[in-house]
Amino acid sequence: MHFSIPETESRSGDSGGSAYVVRKHYECRLPPLIFCVYLRKEYGANVLPAFPPKKLFSLTPAEVEQRREQLEKYMQAVRQDPLLGSSETFNSFLRRAQQETQQVPTEEVSLEVLLSNGQKVMVNVLTSDQTEDVLEAVAAKLDLPDDLIGYFSLFLVREKEDGAFSFVRKLQEFELPYVSVTSLRSQEYKIVLRKSYWDSAYDDDVMENRVGLNLLYAQTVSDIERGWILVTKEQHRQLKSLQEKVSKKEFLRLAQTLRHYGYLRFDPCVADFPEKDCPVVVSAGNSELSLQLRLPGQQLREGSFRVTRMRCWRVTSSVPLPSGGTSSPGRGRGEVRLELAFEYLMSKDRLQWVTITSPQAIMMSICLQSMVDELMVKKSGGSIRKMLRRRVGGTLRRSESQQAVKSPPLLESPDATRESMVKLSSKLSAVSLRGIGSPSTDASASDVHGNFAFEGIGDEDL
Repeated sequence: MHFSIPETESRSGDSGGSAYVVRKHYECRLPPLIFCVYLRKEYGANVLPAFPPKKLFSLTPAEVEQRREQLEKYMQAVRQDPLLGSSETFNSFLRRAQQETQQVPTEEVSLEVLLSNGQKVMVNVLTSDQTEDVLEAVAAKLDLPDDLIGYFSLFLVREKEDGAFSFVRKLQEFELPYVSVTSLRSQEYKIVLRKSYWDSAYDDDVMENRVGLNLLYAQTVSDIERGWILVTKEQHRQLKSLQEKVSKKEFLRLAQTLRHYGYLRFDPCVADFPEKDCPVVVSAGNSELSLQLRLPGQQLREGSFRVTRMRCWRVTSSVPLPSGGTSSPGRGRGEVRLELAFEYLMSKDRLQWVTITSPQAIMMSICLQSMVDELMVKKSGGSIRKMLRRRVGGTLRRSESQQAVKSPPLLESPDATRESMVKLSSKLSAVSLRGIGSPSTDASASDVHGNFAFEGIGDEDL
């Protein structure tokens, strides 16, 4: 029997700081029952969710489909458990599933990883190497110190015709980057190295090192050129002057004061804020989701949703029915419609759902979870400075040849067509909200992500 491991949503309150979200199906021919036996032997029967019962007789097509869905839900339940989801047994199972699905043998290959400025870094890895292995190889190639590796992550992106990146997802610990990018069978998809934290205070740790400074500098220049960071003409002139002086630290200090510094911007999508079917551009950063929008006859505006005021969120998917309202076995399924919905504290005693419809809803959920994780680490007095986890028998492979991070060219003249934005409301409570309803009630309680950071809200935050 084979079954697919579907995408799962992020785990709130995961002290490990990882959100297990994968927009990919892995057809796995490894016996799931054997996998369950291994987990039961390692952790005990009381820890595991109930394994779907097996029938003795041959199954009808409908029963086969039902069985597949039961196995999918079982895998989701295991992945979302803090203990089981991080176990080597489970992650080994997923690694084997990826290789077996794509029929990729274990061998050494050359993998291309891009920096934010488009610079290519070629690393020699194994097809069976996980994300952290590839990240270590890139760090070694760039001569990035071991204790700064955890400040960066690998992202799967789609390169658009204009050269801009559309972020698909952050590569997870159990993923095999080579398999993930080659299985898409399109040269549009790339792997990009980018900083993985949100609080700009952590820049100080990275800027202490020459390579770390150059990576931050290249990313920031790229974000300004893309229009992700909002810059006035005077600020642009000051930044270009600092570039000419090769004053990278001073450049970054000024950039840190700019709106949307360090944010990740998503493709244009649709939200039901402040009215139904409103075209918006969503950005994530600084513990918030920012929505840029234009209402009829109005200036470009921005609304900000603080993550500490989101009580919970969830990602739901649906497949629109063909015209006529019914589907037939002979017809292909339509495109999956993804929605990120979060319950937001609009005022002291008023919670309301806001929904964003976007193919990047999963990536938005990853960003929310990582911002919550970072806030909780900071609240507990911890630090994100860490050495990357080493598996038993694992060694850090140092590259024989190293590659310098290229300095980006001077900033081009600011785009005269870019508009300035005004805030919709400092608290959002003054904004008329229409068409905001609760997401479909068919989702189970386990689909909702409670926000541990929400618990710290007091009157002074409102």
